[in-house]
Amino acid sequence: MAGSDLNEANPAAGLADTSDSWAPGPSGPAVAEAPDRLQRLAREHLWMHFTRMGSYDADHAVPVIVRGEGCYVYDENGKRYLDGLSALYCVNAGHGRAELGEAAAAQAAKLGFYTNWSYAHPPAIELAARIAGLTPGNLNRVFFTSGGSEAVESAWKLAKAYHRARGDMNRYKLISRNLAYHGVSMGALSATGLPPLREPFEPLTPGGVHVPNTNSYRWSEQRDELWAADAIEEAIEFEGTDTVAAVILEPVQNGGGCFTPQEGYFQRVREICDRHGVLLISDEVICSWGRIGHWFGCERYGYQPDMITTAKGISSAYVPLGALIAGDHIAEPFLQGKSSFVHGFTFGGHPVACAVGLANIDLMEREDLPGNVRANEGLFREMLDGLRDLPIVGDVRGAGYFHAIELVKDKETKETFDDEESEYLLRGFLSGELYKRGLICRTDDRGDPIVQLSPPLIAGRAEFEEIVGILRPVLTEASERMESWSSLSRA
Repeated sequence: MAGSDLNEANPAAGLADTSDSWAPGPSGPAVAEAPDRLQRLAREHLWMHFTRMGSYDADHAVPVIVRGEGCYVYDENGKRYLDGLSALYCVNAGHGRAELGEAAAAQAAKLGFYTNWSYAHPPAIELAARIAGLTPGNLNRVFFTSGGSEAVESAWKLAKAYHRARGDMNRYKLISRNLAYHGVSMGALSATGLPPLREPFEPLTPGGVHVPNTNSYRWSEQRDELWAADAIEEAIEFEGTDTVAAVILEPVQNGGGCFTPQEGYFQRVREICDRHGVLLISDEVICSWGRIGHWFGCERYGYQPDMITTAKGISSAYVPLGALIAGDHIAEPFLQGKSSFVHGFTFGGHPVACAVGLANIDLMEREDLPGNVRANEGLFREMLDGLRDLPIVGDVRGAGYFHAIELVKDKETKETFDDEESEYLLRGFLSGELYKRGLICRTDDRGDPIVQLSPPLIAGRAEFEEIVGILRPVLTEASERMESWSSLSRA
């Protein structure tokens, strides 16, 4: 995800045109009697994000989640759901961690808020130092934000400012990948490689350039394994080397469905960036804090970025918190004389958020949650791979506790579903049926249709068995429904 993740889907019906959806649609639970107070107030006043608001009426309830415990959440009616998405790739430590709330309360009682604009406070200082102790290489400078989009926005601005401070006045472009999602603010949206999300808000911040992603499932067998990396160099040279400020990539790309890199991909990208004086930003809003088995995703794939953007799991989402982590060499031009990085957010490094971040790292270290992911990801993948016998399952991919299942019309040809079929498959059936059976996950057709899974890092065999136990019958029925759909279309 980067950034604050795109298509934070309507739990009721998905969003129009480009949505994903991961809870009940019109086929989901009906309201049997007059809506209660929460339902009425939600429909009258709450504007949900990336949501088809018209999906909710007297006959279709707004899913209202009221509490969580471990890998599970409960709705207002007391029904339990396995949170197979960690809310949105972010409740890494699991739900109901009282110690995180206690850390917030203790800090609020001591110092509820003070700004980081020319001031500092102990939680921000301690958390910055703690993060620097976990990052690889010289990534020792932590600029706090309130979330992922702000972190990406900050990274692009810092890349521009860094080059200008060194006399490269024309470097402003940012290269990212097709289908990649990096956030919703205007700069981050320029980096986002999803036209349907960009078009309603054009003109965007100038400088966004897009190159192919690493989805080798859709590549020909003859294609060179590192062609997507080499495409970055071609783009730099085409745009003009002296105009490109940075390349931003996720370790595992969220948009399109958990695209992993080919062996040597990031090493080639690092070489290309160094050769052309371009900075490398690792967007780890999703892939950090244990999600793929390491504190930071770049460690898993063995590359050293100039900056990391992070959020979500940094506090296990118990409070909003994000950060831009920069190398010492990036910070150096701004640490002397009258120089300044003229950028900031009121709530970046909020003391309560930083206190929760510190408590979250304590918890993750004590329980070795990254180690739990490494120990169990093979089993998780094996159980998901077991679904490949279903006619509708074309590919299973991902890393750690971050996987996607690509759905296809024909396994042999890899033919995908058209827009009308995808709408029926994802929002007309799958999202509602999975939710009805007690599994929260994500169905998405920003690229080809997928089901995406990202459970809390405390999950193990029992949760995996429950996930697959729900997925198998639902995907089997989905396959049968789509075959019937095709038969009717041909008739």
